Amino acid sequence: MSRIPYVPADIQEPAAIVAAVRARRGGELINLDRVLLHSPELALGWNHLLGAVRTRLSLNPRLRELAMCIVAVLNGAEYEFIHHAPEFMKAGGGEAQVRRMRSPEEASLDSELFDETERATIALTIEMTRNVKVADTTFARISALLDRQSLVELIATISAYNMVSRFLVAIGVTPED
Repeated sequence: MSRIPYVPADIQEPAAIVAAVRARRGGELINLDRVLLHSPELALGWNHLLGAVRTRLSLNPRLRELAMCIVAVLNGAEYEFIHHAPEFMKAGGGEAQVRRMRSPEEASLDSELFDETERATIALTIEMTRNVKVADTTFARISALLDRQSLVELIATISAYNMVSRFLVAIGVTPED
């Protein structure tokens, strides 16, 4: 149960901010939005940043969603996993991969389900999420597989979704009905 009540789903004010959030979500507010809108300026900034991470970067969508799902598992953010596992599947991921992501360390070693870039992404995500500091060997491994733009975007995605998961878990945001 959410520790902070959700604003009403039909909230209208502040109109410009609510409209921007609704536009990114296809017209509906999800429970995360309904907590964020207690602080309209935070909701607006969040919407802009996470909208860019989700839709305007050149990073391979499958790697993006893979990293988001691994962050969710590591931080116990089931809400985040529920929202991003289907996006991983839409980006070409498989059900067996989604199941394996529930055990990130095993996934990082599973060469049958994940290719080298995916395994390096999982390893980077684990280190960034658990330790913050990334080992030189892990950084060298992912750096050899991605161009600089993709590398920067992957690191930013992992960072951003650590923020998201920590917010979700601290407040106890629950899945939509």
